[in-house]
Amino acid sequence: MAGRSLVVEADGGSRGNPGPAGYGALVRDAETGQVLMETAEFIGKATNNVAEYRGLIAGLRAAHSLDPEATVRARMDSKLVVEQMSGRWKIKHPDMRPLAAEARGVFPPGAVHYEWIPRAKNGHADRLANEAMDAGRQGRKWEPSTSTAELDGAPADPEPEPEESSALRTPPTAGAWSTDRPPATTLVMLRHGETALTPQKRFSGSGGDDPELSPVGREQVESVAAALAKRGTVQAVVSSPLRRCRQTADLVADRLGLSVRVEDGLRELDFGEWEGLTFEEVGRRYPADLAAWLTSEKAAPTGGESFAEAARRVARSRDRVLARYAGRTVLLVSHVTPIKLLTQQALGAPVNALFHMELAPASLSVVAHHADGNASLRLFNDTSQRGRP
Repeated sequence: MAGRSLVVEADGGSRGNPGPAGYGALVRDAETGQVLMETAEFIGKATNNVAEYRGLIAGLRAAHSLDPEATVRARMDSKLVVEQMSGRWKIKHPDMRPLAAEARGVFPPGAVHYEWIPRAKNGHADRLANEAMDAGRQGRKWEPSTSTAELDGAPADPEPEPEESSALRTPPTAGAWSTDRPPATTLVMLRHGETALTPQKRFSGSGGDDPELSPVGREQVESVAAALAKRGTVQAVVSSPLRRCRQTADLVADRLGLSVRVEDGLRELDFGEWEGLTFEEVGRRYPADLAAWLTSEKAAPTGGESFAEAARRVARSRDRVLARYAGRTVLLVSHVTPIKLLTQQALGAPVNALFHMELAPASLSVVAHHADGNASLRLFNDTSQRGRP
């Protein structure tokens, strides 16, 4: 008698690649879509690929425990694992070969068929993997009774409509009007926390002193870090090289179990002779330069850098991030000007739009970049996560 038809959905992740890693997997009834079993585990330090293979093995074993004679459709968003297990790609890495052999040995040959799905359709398994990594960071074991992955993760079919309130989540689809495009690359942009110069409203760029976070700034960032950790959607952290951003990025990354990649192009504008001065002081000392700066993107602060120059380096950094982290959710820790420029570029707005944006310390803004080249602003200057008005 033929066995039942089951669907395995599996995923794995590493916060650092290699770094703290975990996997998640579930088994569905192929006819009803009902979830029959969930499994997840923190596996210590590993790469994404190892974690994804471990998730597949766990999912297949779970299906085997339900019915050893089942026909299984294994669905994953890892193109590598799906193509290797389907026999279309060679397995060159020595760490992958024993894992692939272990996966093939769970069911008889021909009983498992592999299918690649977009990341957005693998939300349940992804949430299980993140729950396992969160549990490992807290020194505990993942337990099915504590899981909310079935509620948080998008069902495989059909996909739900995107919710306006979930701006920090990886969007369910790449475009606002399409359900069959690759997932967007989501840039969660965090302005650094407050420094001693912030309340005084002094120009603080990349050409003057490099201030550190104030006690208030650290408190703001720790609140944001806790909120981001609770959501569990950030997969990488990229920071400006300046001290206030590195301190901010380190605080968040430590909470998330991630490493920090430094991107020089995310540094603040060089304000030249204006560094450390207030707007009023600049107006008194350099009135002609200030007037030109307020009306032309090519005009620079006295001895400093123009918006046009900054826009070019910021765009180059953005493109590097999008290429490196395609389809993922990335936290960019930066400054007022780069975040405003990234927002302005996403909207296709004129550069003078920068003067009509307000960006508070430790605020979050989110832009989704789609595979077709379009971008959408999902959140701007959100201070609700930082724990202070």
